[in-house]
Amino acid sequence: MSKIVYDVVEDYIRETLEENTGQIRKMELYAEENNVPIIHKEVAELLKVILKIHKPKRILEIGCAIGYSSIFFESVLDNEVEIITTERNPVMLEKAKKNIKDAGLEDRISILEGDAQETLNTVDGKFDMIFIDAAKGQYKMFFDMVIDKLKIGGIVISDNILYKGMIASDDLVVRRKKTIVKRMRDYLDYICQSDYLDTSIIPIGDGLAISYKKSEGK
Repeated sequence: MSKIVYDVVEDYIRETLEENTGQIRKMELYAEENNVPIIHKEVAELLKVILKIHKPKRILEIGCAIGYSSIFFESVLDNEVEIITTERNPVMLEKAKKNIKDAGLEDRISILEGDAQETLNTVDGKFDMIFIDAAKGQYKMFFDMVIDKLKIGGIVISDNILYKGMIASDDLVVRRKKTIVKRMRDYLDYICQSDYLDTSIIPIGDGLAISYKKSEGK
């Protein structure tokens, strides 16, 4: 459980939402059985609605894992979107490549292999949406690297930003996570206080931030 809402509420929402089928469901079961972090079910359903409203044609994802989010985004948008994603873990890379191939999406989803600090510098062009779901202590660094690549009117979605509730309360902070918590709090302060963004923080899943880019500037 995420620990940021009552378990009974989370259970109710997940039981009420329609279950996925096909390859998406297979990836969910694989993630559950192998402790691979993917977007929470209720977060995925919220993103589905956002995608259908926003209709992005080009998405940049930071943090691919087994390819779940990218393949899910493509399924929602009927394969009418180009996605560039990043991953450095060789085990996750191998699994993601297989999943993308099995989905027949090799021409739609491109994986930048290696450390995102290096591979993001090779990305050209503008994006309609950026999805950040990688190392929690590095969100601000990733954001700074890619925000100029986001079109005005585009959105940045940052997942897991409440980090099991630790971001909201020092009483919940695990000692070894203090640096990550401080960096995430700094990141949230920045995206919430920036004049060129409108940001909403939503207590869903492990916390989601949605930022709308209304002008250029940092």
